[in-house]
Amino acid sequence: MPTYKSLTLLLTIGLMPVGHAIADVSKVDQKQNAMANMKVATITKMYQQDIDDQGMSNPVVLQQYADADLQAAMQLEQEYFEKTQTSCNIDYDVLWSSQDPDYTQDKNFSITDQGLVQVSLAQGSDIYYELSCDDNDKNCQVADVVLDQDDKTLRQHLLETCR
Repeated sequence: MPTYKSLTLLLTIGLMPVGHAIADVSKVDQKQNAMANMKVATITKMYQQDIDDQGMSNPVVLQQYADADLQAAMQLEQEYFEKTQTSCNIDYDVLWSSQDPDYTQDKNFSITDQGLVQVSLAQGSDIYYELSCDDNDKNCQVADVVLDQDDKTLRQHLLETCR
């Protein structure tokens, strides 16, 4: 009989770390969900502000929500325009993937497997936002916007075109 008690003790001890591993995975999932919620909330707020201002915010809404690197790239575009009086920017409103945005159209916000915020517009466009978030102050900023299927981004475009 002592063999069964030893076996039961070994099985019990062997299972204990698995329970801790499950708890650790659960904490990771909760943190990822919280981060995803912060990202979606940031983009939702940005769109609502653009809707409220009908795209007339100054500086533009995207610049207000951009991190330092994207702001610097957007500043290059402004300096280029001041020097040349021509634009090196994208020829449409990036938030709405349109030259003439329909602020009333339905939109859905979600997170991709890559952690990007996807905005699906009723007109059929999908816009993808990369965000950087700070856990401490629960703040997210837009780091970049994917412009097309080739994964070219707004920041890349501005850095390449506006020099």
